[in-house]
Amino acid sequence: MSTVQTKSAIFLSLSGLLRHPSMRPLVRFGSRMHVFLYRVTGGKAQMAQYPTMLLTVRGRKTGKLFTTPLIYVQDQDRYVIAAAYSGSDRDPIWWLNLQAHPEAELQVLNQRLKVRAALALPAERQRLWQSLSAMYPYFTDYEARTTREIPIIVLTPITEA
Repeated sequence: MSTVQTKSAIFLSLSGLLRHPSMRPLVRFGSRMHVFLYRVTGGKAQMAQYPTMLLTVRGRKTGKLFTTPLIYVQDQDRYVIAAAYSGSDRDPIWWLNLQAHPEAELQVLNQRLKVRAALALPAERQRLWQSLSAMYPYFTDYEARTTREIPIIVLTPITEA
C-alpha cells in the first residue's frame, strides 16, 4: 500500500469514527477550534488544497447564530458546498438550519458576504458535484457510505440595493 493510500485509509477510518453520535462533543469542539483559528489568522489556518469558509447560519429552533467551517468551490460569483456530513445518513444541522433560514453570512479569508442558500438545480448538480469531488476526493467515499443523495448547496451573494 502506498503512502497516499495509507493516509486515505486512515482518514476514512477516522472520519467514520467521528461521525458516530457519541463523538459529537469532540467534533463540535474541533469545529469551534477551527472557527477560532480561522478568525484569528484571517483564514490562513487551512490547507491550501481544500479552500475553507466559515458559514454562519441562524438556528431553526433557537434563532441563535452558529458558525461552521466548510470546504467549498467557487462557481463564478457563487460558492458551492456539500452537506456531506462525512457520509452520514442524516443531513448536517447547518443544512437543516439553512433550509429554515436561507439567508446567511460567509467568511472567506478576511472577506465577509451575506448570501442566500439554495439547493443546486438538478440541471447543474452533476457538474457542481464533479467540481467538489475533484477538489476534495473524499466526497466520493462519503457518497458511497450513505443512502441519501448528498445535497449540493449554492450560496449566492446578496447584493445591496
